[in-house]
This record gives sequence, C-alpha cells and structure tokens, in this order.
Amino acid sequence: MFASIAARYDLLNHLLSANVDQRWRRLLTEQVAAVLTDQSRPRVLDVACGTGDSSLELARRCGAEVVGLDFCRPMLAIAKRKAEAAGLRVPFVEADALRLPFDDATFDATTIAFGLRNLASLQTGLEELRRVVRPGGAVFVLEFSHPVVPGFRPLFQFYFTRLLPRVGGWVSGNKGAYEYLPRSVQAFPDQRRLAEMMREVGLEKVSYRNLTGGIAAIHMGVRTLPRTSSVAHDARNLRS
Repeated sequence: MFASIAARYDLLNHLLSANVDQRWRRLLTEQVAAVLTDQSRPRVLDVACGTGDSSLELARRCGAEVVGLDFCRPMLAIAKRKAEAAGLRVPFVEADALRLPFDDATFDATTIAFGLRNLASLQTGLEELRRVVRPGGAVFVLEFSHPVVPGFRPLFQFYFTRLLPRVGGWVSGNKGAYEYLPRSVQAFPDQRRLAEMMREVGLEKVSYRNLTGGIAAIHMGVRTLPRTSSVAHDARNLRS
C-alpha cells in the first residue's frame, strides 16, 4: 500500500493538511533539539521515516547524526534523493520497526512520526524504540490523535472520513490507502492511553503536547536510568 502511493506521498501530505504537517514536524524537531543540547554530536534514529521529511528536518536543525529507517523501499529511494539534493548525509536503512537492527542503547533519541499506528504491535514498537535509546535518552512519538476542542471533532471527522479519502484516492490512484488512514487513526489510542503505554514499557517523565486542537500530538518519554542497588552500594563501601 505504501509503495503504491510513494510517488504522491509528499504532495498529498502537504495538500491534505494545508502544509500543517510541516509545522508539526518542525515542532517535533524543536522538542528533540531541546533535550539534546548537552550532546556534542547526538545520534538520532528516525523510525518509519517514509520519504525522509522528519529525518532531514532533524539533521538540519539538531546538528545530529540521523539514521532514517523504514520497511518501504520506494519511499526510502525518495528519501535518499531528497537528502542528496539537500546536501545532507543521512543514511536510510530498510528494516522492520518491530525488530530494529541496532544494539541496545545505540542512540541518544528515537523518533517516529505518523508511523506508530501502522505497526502490527504498538507495544513491541514502543519497546524497540526504548531499547535502542541509551539510559537517559528520549523517545518521541508524533502521531494523529483525538481532537480535544469542543465542537471541533465532528467537523474534523467529516473531513477526515468523507473528503480526505476522495481527494487522496483521486490524486494517488489508491483510494484504499486513504480510507485506511482515518480507520487507523480512529483505532489508535488517545493521548492519555498512549502516555500510559509508554510508561508500561519502562519510559519515565512521559508527557504529551496537543497540536492543532488535538488532531495530532507529540509524546515524549525518557528511558529509565540504571539504578544502583543497595547491595552493590554496600559492597563498594566495604571495599573502600
């Protein structure tokens, strides 16, 4: 499905969101940059990177060594061309988000933008995002969510379920892909439940920020720092 819409993916993202998606990615990047200020050359993994918009934004604005990862080769080919055109050295890896091909604690931060709801297991996806982050590092999730402004949700639902699939299907030639989009968002946990799921996989200091009235949200959590047990502490005191 994603391969079939790769060629029109960027156009439709910007068209159907009136370019708001670009603002959301900038806000994500700013939040990531804010937690990486003490790192001289931070490493960031952008999972489900698609055509690379978030990966390139992170590379430009965070001064980070960014790796983009996705399972859809046609989208990765577009991402690579965009990186080359921008003069950015961002490696793109074809792999499964549920089995990340990296050792534990490899990155200072992991991000996933509009990809978590597409995974076969949200829990496994979150566990993998946490696993490859170093202790003290952060996991960021930018995803469609549930509008919180009174009276706004019915209007958004009408656009999202009635108009968006028609326009997306007409431009991309694959109406099914844009019928899948609102279904996947409706089935996705709301802001509070996603925050709970992040805590359940071992992330701390979990918070979220609603964007555009809750149409989307940025969630952030920090991997637990190793804790020194009292037994180990007493042993060190005895040796000293």
